Amino acid sequence: MVDISAPILTTFIVYLIAMVVVGLWVYNRTRNLSDFALGGRKLNAPTAALSAQASDMSGWLLLGLPGAIYAGGIGAAWIGVGLAIGTYLNWKVVAPRLRTYTERAGDAVSLSAYLEERFEDRSRVLRLSSAIVIVVFFTVYVASGLVAGGLLFEQVFGIDFAVSVSIAAFVIVSYTFLGGFLAVSLTDAVQGSLMWIALIGLPLLAVALIGGFNTLANQVREASPALLELGGEASFVDGRWTTGQSLTAVAVISSLAWGLGYFGQPHILARFMGISSARQIPFARRIGVSWVVTALVGAVLVGLVGIAIIDTPLDNSEVVFIALIQQLLNPWVGGILLAAVLAAVMSTADSQLIVVSTALTEDFYRAFLKKDAKDMELVWVGRITVIAVAVVAYVMALGGGAVLDIVAYAWAGFGAAFGPVVILSLFWPRMTRAGALAGVVGGAATVLLWGRIDGALGTGLYEMVPGVLVATALALALGRQGAAPTREWVGDYPGEELEPSEIVE
Repeated sequence: MVDISAPILTTFIVYLIAMVVVGLWVYNRTRNLSDFALGGRKLNAPTAALSAQASDMSGWLLLGLPGAIYAGGIGAAWIGVGLAIGTYLNWKVVAPRLRTYTERAGDAVSLSAYLEERFEDRSRVLRLSSAIVIVVFFTVYVASGLVAGGLLFEQVFGIDFAVSVSIAAFVIVSYTFLGGFLAVSLTDAVQGSLMWIALIGLPLLAVALIGGFNTLANQVREASPALLELGGEASFVDGRWTTGQSLTAVAVISSLAWGLGYFGQPHILARFMGISSARQIPFARRIGVSWVVTALVGAVLVGLVGIAIIDTPLDNSEVVFIALIQQLLNPWVGGILLAAVLAAVMSTADSQLIVVSTALTEDFYRAFLKKDAKDMELVWVGRITVIAVAVVAYVMALGGGAVLDIVAYAWAGFGAAFGPVVILSLFWPRMTRAGALAGVVGGAATVLLWGRIDGALGTGLYEMVPGVLVATALALALGRQGAAPTREWVGDYPGEELEPSEIVE
C-alpha cells in the first residue's frame, strides 16, 4: 500500500465519472429490450472485438495470471495458450453462424431464447434450464469481479476491503443500469484498449530498465531455474522460490482446457449476436485474436518482471501488477495504468450483469409472467434486475477468495453447460431438444459435482474437462431422440472480407 496521492486519486475519479457519463449518453437510446440486451445489433467490428475480449479476460488477466506466473513460473502460461486457441476458434467457427442463427430464431436476444427457438421446445424447459444455469454461474462470476475491484482499492488506497467492493459495485451498476448493452460495449472497448496499453507498456518499460530480455531471464533464473520451464513449476515458500515438481500431464491438460470454455460463455457470445453483420466478423476476429495473444504475453511478462524487480517478496502474488506500477512509475502515469485494473474488473462484471439481467427479464419475466409486457416495461425490469443481481454478488464478494479460483469455477460452468450444445446447434441440423437439454443440464451438473467426485478420485483435473466430455456425450447420445426440428437452419453465413468503406457501419 502507498499513500493516497492526488494524481492517482484524480485519475481514478475522472475515469469512474467517464464511465457513468457513457451510461447517461446511451440512456435515451435504449427504447426496447433488444436495445438493452444487444444494443439493437448495431456494434461495429472494432467495438465488438475489443468489448468481447475485455469482457472475456476480466481482472484475472491483470491480477490472477501475472500472480500465477510470479508465484510458480511460466508453467502457468499453459492457460494462456489454451485461451489464445479458444479465442481464434470461437471467432472463426461460432461467431458467423451464431450471428445469423440468432436473428433467424425470432431475433433472439438471449442464449436461452435462441436454444428454445432453435430446438423448437414448446415446453420451455430448455429455456428455463439454460436461464437458471446463467443466473447461478454469472452471479458467482460477478462476485469474482467485485473481489478483484476490492483488492485494487485496498492495495492502492488502503481502503477497507468491504468499502472497496462497495465502490466497485456502485460504479459498475450505475452505467450498466443506465445504458444497458450498448453502454457496456462502448465502455468495454475503451477499457480493453486501456488494459492492452497497460499490459504491453509496463513490462516493456521494466525490461528496458533492467537491461533487456537476457538480463530478465538471468535474474528470474537466479531466483529458481524452474521458473522458466514450461514443464516445471516453482514453489513460493517463506519469501523465496524453490524448485517444485514437474507439471503433470493432467495439469497441462487442465490449463489448456480453459480454451474449451469460450464456446459457452454467454457474455462473449452476446457480442457475436450484437455485431451489425456477420460480414463484420473476419475483421473483428483479427482485432480480437491479436488483442488476446499480445495481452496474454504481456501478462506473463508482468509476472516474470515482478520476480526480477520487486525486492520484498509479495504476500499476495495477485497484486504483482499493482506493486510494479507503484514501484516504477510516477503517480500520474501510474494512476492511468492502475485504472486499467479497474477497467479489467468492470469490463467483465458489467457484461455479466447484462446477460443475467436479460435472462431474468426475457427468460423468466416475459416468458412466464407477462408475455405481453411493453418495451419500456421490459427495459425497466432489466434495469431493476441489474441491481438485484449486483446485491447478491456483492454479498458473496464480501467473503473474499482468490480471483483466479472463482473465475475458473464459473468459466467451467458455462463452458461445459453451453459450449458443446452451442456448437452442435450450429452444425448438426438434425439435433433435437432432448440432446440439447441433456447437454446443458449434464454439463452444469458435472461441474457442480466434480469437486466431490474428484475428492475421491484425486486426479486434480479441471472441472471443464469432465464437464465438456459429459455434455458432449449426452448431447450426441440423445440428440436423435424425438422429432427433428422442422425449420431449415442450413443456409448462408456471410463472412467475406469487407471493403475498407464498409468496416464501420
